[in-house]
Amino acid sequence: MLTRSPWIMHFNTGACNGCDIEVVAALTPLYDPERFGIKLAPNPRHADIIVVTGALTKKAAERLRRLYEQTPDPKYVVAVGTCAISGNVFRHSYSVIGGVDKAVPVDLYIPGCPPRPDAIIQGIVELLKRARKEAEEIEAEAAED
Repeated sequence: MLTRSPWIMHFNTGACNGCDIEVVAALTPLYDPERFGIKLAPNPRHADIIVVTGALTKKAAERLRRLYEQTPDPKYVVAVGTCAISGNVFRHSYSVIGGVDKAVPVDLYIPGCPPRPDAIIQGIVELLKRARKEAEEIEAEAAED
């Protein structure tokens, strides 16, 4: 279950690589995300959380939707960086749709240009706490019935 050992998959929708570098740095032993059970997934069929960076381009939107559909439920989407949240300075470009939420539902926004690795890990840990709380509520409702 997601609350125990979440696997994340990183997807770049056309970023400048600033946020990508910070996401990769957050996965290194220096920040040790494995203490929370966070690991990098090799493909969408193994992922629990999709971490998206970059302004959403028209071509990337199709791929992101497909990736989202391939990820098993329950799944969460995290938009990392200002570009993934709103499109930032690229939002009025001919090829940019805007933020990630234009293509898939986003569960967590981590602002910054780029956000620090510790902020990325903190955001994912908060998402895990929320997922645990939701799972406990579902179990409590099932026990009442």
